[in-house]
Amino acid sequence: MSLSIAREPPDQAEVRQLIDELDAYQKPLYPPESHHGIDMPALQAGNVLFAVMRDTAGVAVGCGAVVLGAQHGELKRMYVQPVLRGQGAGRALLHWLEQQAMAQGCRVLVLETGVLQHAALALYARAGYLPCAPFDDYQPDPLSVFMRKEI
Repeated sequence: MSLSIAREPPDQAEVRQLIDELDAYQKPLYPPESHHGIDMPALQAGNVLFAVMRDTAGVAVGCGAVVLGAQHGELKRMYVQPVLRGQGAGRALLHWLEQQAMAQGCRVLVLETGVLQHAALALYARAGYLPCAPFDDYQPDPLSVFMRKEI
């Protein structure tokens, strides 16, 4: 399957559906205080690179964002539909976001993900992300894994 990735606004109905799918997956896994997703207004901010992955029919099948800050960019809302997992779609989306962040002058990416998201943790580790301390406003959380990568 051929996939395309492009910057698009996050407030499209089919993209909202992807974010809802991500939330439906994550919310049962962790208590509310361990959820660190960002909402639609935050995804629409000027310092956010938001990407949508589409299949050959033009259907949105994945999304992800980088929130650009003064010290680093933070990966947020990374999601690829389960049917595409294990086929390189997540790796392609992550690489695309890294390239876009670098083009904006970002040299370090950070992320927070849950300890129960084994596939995501493996993806990030294979891509060169290393464990790090909590960053920005995050507090230590036994259900969170913090990672960083120089790009």
